[in-house]
Amino acid sequence: MGNKGGSLAGVQELKVYEINERDKGSPCVLPLGGKKDPATGQHVTGLGDLVPFSNKLYDGSLQTRLGITSGLCTVVSYDADKKSTRFEALYSFYFGDYGHISVQGPYITTQDTYLAITGGSGVFVGCYGQVKLQQLVFPFKLFYTFYLQGIKKLPEALCAEAVPPSPSVQPSQEAKDCKNVVPNFPN
Repeated sequence: MGNKGGSLAGVQELKVYEINERDKGSPCVLPLGGKKDPATGQHVTGLGDLVPFSNKLYDGSLQTRLGITSGLCTVVSYDADKKSTRFEALYSFYFGDYGHISVQGPYITTQDTYLAITGGSGVFVGCYGQVKLQQLVFPFKLFYTFYLQGIKKLPEALCAEAVPPSPSVQPSQEAKDCKNVVPNFPN
């Protein structure tokens, strides 16, 4: 396993922002559910629609570009009155040379949700636990707090103090311009 030769840390928090800067063609809605508005004939969000996505990933301080998120959400239900979609989500967070973390679980667009951490690579090999997803601006800005278990102490480069989450947060210009990045971050 990835933790040979060192002791495991307890539960560790890792805070990151996922931001869709509208430059990657993401998200992409695949209307496979086939539900139509009877009056207009237009597609209506419904069970079975798929939403593949990839967004940019920043550290909690919004000073460093970490990489990307990439995954797939399946619509489980849609409440038009509340404008709320419930997805089953499967995706990964890619942190360049530090590795990746995979997650799975519910994503509800109008409330905080918790997803299971299903594994990882690099410094995250053997990780498990859960991650809290906070929707800030649907679908463009999210804040995550990982509660990681089963790994050694996280590298300091990933542990910057987080900016409190709010809809108005923005990454630093250096991070956006990829001047402050982790080694071999995926773009």
